[in-house]
Amino acid sequence: MKALAHLNKYLVKYKWYLILGTLFTIISNLFGIIPAQLVRYALDLVKDTLDVYFLFEGSKIQSSFYDIFAFSILLYGMLILAMALLKGVFLFMVRQTLIVMSRHIEFDLKNEIYAHYQTLPLSFYRRHNTGDLMARISEDVSKVRMYVGPSIMYGINLITLFILVISYMVSVNAKLTFYVLLPLPVLSLSIYYVNNIIMKRSEALQAQLSSVSTFVQESFSGIRVVKAFVREREQLRHFINQSNDYRNKSLGLTLVDSLFYPFIVVLVGLSNILVVYIGGQEIMAGRLTPGNITEFILYVSMLTWPVMALGWTTSQTQRAAASQVRINEFLTTKTDIVSEKNTVRDIQGAIRFDNVSFVYPDTGIKAIKHFNLSVKAGETVAILGTTGSGKSTVASLLTRLYDPTEGQILVDGVPLKEYNLQSLRSQTGYVPQDVFLFSDSIAQNVAFGTTGLPFSKIEQAAKDADLYTNIIDFPEGFDTKVGERGITLSGGQKQRLSIARAIARDPKILILDDCLSAVDTQTENTILSNLQRIMQDRTSVIISHRVSSAKLADFIVVLNDGEIIEQGTHTELLERNGSYKELYDKQLQGEEV
Repeated sequence: MKALAHLNKYLVKYKWYLILGTLFTIISNLFGIIPAQLVRYALDLVKDTLDVYFLFEGSKIQSSFYDIFAFSILLYGMLILAMALLKGVFLFMVRQTLIVMSRHIEFDLKNEIYAHYQTLPLSFYRRHNTGDLMARISEDVSKVRMYVGPSIMYGINLITLFILVISYMVSVNAKLTFYVLLPLPVLSLSIYYVNNIIMKRSEALQAQLSSVSTFVQESFSGIRVVKAFVREREQLRHFINQSNDYRNKSLGLTLVDSLFYPFIVVLVGLSNILVVYIGGQEIMAGRLTPGNITEFILYVSMLTWPVMALGWTTSQTQRAAASQVRINEFLTTKTDIVSEKNTVRDIQGAIRFDNVSFVYPDTGIKAIKHFNLSVKAGETVAILGTTGSGKSTVASLLTRLYDPTEGQILVDGVPLKEYNLQSLRSQTGYVPQDVFLFSDSIAQNVAFGTTGLPFSKIEQAAKDADLYTNIIDFPEGFDTKVGERGITLSGGQKQRLSIARAIARDPKILILDDCLSAVDTQTENTILSNLQRIMQDRTSVIISHRVSSAKLADFIVVLNDGEIIEQGTHTELLERNGSYKELYDKQLQGEEV
């Protein structure tokens, strides 16, 4: 129950649902107990008056006596029916409070998890796969809802019914009550034993479900690769293996439940036998009536479902606990990307890297080593280098997806750690190397970074990214759905749409992380010409492995293995006849060929 204590704040939030649900449960159980007493009175009435009825056989008194007797029985029947109807009404109210409460808690818990996910740093997502994240916010939350809904409802019902029924049974005959409840300690011990088995198997089952979800998500996301390499059968075989593991774990858990419930039924049946045997002795001793025996049998029947539900409730609670442990594992993970002073201000765009080094925490790779760079507001810097030289790491550090291991980064003379994250990133336009588009329209993807962006700006951003002509050729224009991850667009179109999304928000700092790698030279020249106007009066960082992308830069930095090996203007670097000159000549010869 320690893990489930996280849900107490929600139970407090929806306390009136819980209080009213408990009250309705008590009332519904009262209306469930009264009919058993009415049955006792009716049976005792039949027994006590039957001999008197036959005593007046053949007389007019017998007819009148029969009318009174029949009316009394009818009255008892009507009262029992009325009690059943009232019990049904209050059972409906119980579900409308406790089950509705569980749906509210499920809604709030999913929102809490999703909101927390978005606060976690990029390093967290490098360590955990998407399928596991999805399983915890869907399957695990569903298991938890079974605890705060049906499990609590049946638990309250069990407690109130036991208190009401057992207290009344003791008042009628303590000896018979003792024998009726005698199997319950055995039941408690069996539940204690089974709980540990259920807990372990539930955890294994949830872990396997996450594995299946991850595999399916990756298969569908990479369906192009799967089909291109004709791996459908192999993927199906892997899925069958994963599903078999899940099935076997599910059957193992089901086996425990299947053996548990019949055991409970046997114990309840034993209670009925004891009622008849001990109750018969009490009747012969004159301490009970046959109506009492019938009443006790009805009480045992009333306790049958709650006792059976106890096993189910215990199982659901254990599953919920296992799921909540998994949920808490992520909820207790805190981001290390926090603002020290929460500074909110309009930035001008002056950037300075002061002896910055960075080591990726999950791999230990030192991507940047003693990196120093100063860019004035409004200037454009190009960072060139081969694959793995640390170019994209610079972009990640500048957008504060990571914090430097050593040194510091300043914007307008203020350390990056002091800025409010939302304020800083809202003034930065970032075009990542790995383009990601949402399953929405082109217009919505362009306007993604800005709320309430006018259509005229969306249109202009598409023109500046040299995408407008392609868009108007689509049958639905800007309303064209791009599909999952932009699958309906070509690689170049996706990159240009990503550029349009970045420049549409009119950022103070524009970061282009190798965003022109999928376009041809002519399209690149068109985009760069448009960007020349856009980059005026704003700080721009162009990251690329192509020298042609650096021609708009005020100065150029060449990286190799995380270190700056050359920097200067295009002319200065050519005159030095170093790495930049070598890279320039190779790419120039390639274009000529």
